[in-house]
Amino acid sequence: MTGSEESPAFRLAYVPGVIPAKWVRIWNERRTDVPLTLLQVSAAEAHALMLAGDADAALVRLPVDRTVFSAIPLYTETSVVVVPKDHVVSAVEEVTAEDLADDIVLHPFDDTLAWEAFPGRPALERPATTEDAVELVAAGIGVLVVPQSLARLHHRRDLTYRPVTDAPGSQVALSWPEDRTTDLVEDFIGIVRGRTVNSSRGRREEPKAEQPKAKKSSGTGGTARKPAAGRSAGRGARGGGSGKAGGTRQGKPRRKS
Repeated sequence: MTGSEESPAFRLAYVPGVIPAKWVRIWNERRTDVPLTLLQVSAAEAHALMLAGDADAALVRLPVDRTVFSAIPLYTETSVVVVPKDHVVSAVEEVTAEDLADDIVLHPFDDTLAWEAFPGRPALERPATTEDAVELVAAGIGVLVVPQSLARLHHRRDLTYRPVTDAPGSQVALSWPEDRTTDLVEDFIGIVRGRTVNSSRGRREEPKAEQPKAKKSSGTGGTARKPAAGRSAGRGARGGGSGKAGGTRQGKPRRKS
């Protein structure tokens, strides 16, 4: 690499409400050679940014176009209804979609909740964004059902929120263009999946230490056995004599002529 060439960088986009701090910290600890650049974008911008090659991957809300993008679901958020503090809903701990039947429920164009039947009464017009819808809730126009992280992101003193027990959850996923699964993308996949740096599935696996080989016996018959306790190592004379190992037998005394 010449001095004029720039170091590679990993560009990660993320949509409102998603907090990538934990994964960014792990990346910075493991890949000190590759800086990670964060790009906060809207849900619609995230997909366009990846297709244009301006982001390597993105933390988005499902669904995504699976003919173009790969996606790994990470977690599912609880959905809540955002209401004015003086709304009847604020008096209870949780509600159902049926409890909102008489309310105007705002449906912004950037909504990602997969409703089978949208609750409540429809507004005359759909807000462009969730942020716009929150402003309408504060003005008393209607209520809004969103992932809990978005209710926290757009918190106002005059608003509150309660869980909607039967509302669809919002799935957050790591997504990237299917035809651009680079080594850096693979590294980030390993991080969000909780793999350790030495994981067998990780791209940067360290070689295992070679095990020492067992020593062979120098004899042809294997390891020599120790003599049993109480027995002589050699063939001694009877009566407890201490003969040498492999010694000769003692002959009979000769008679004198």
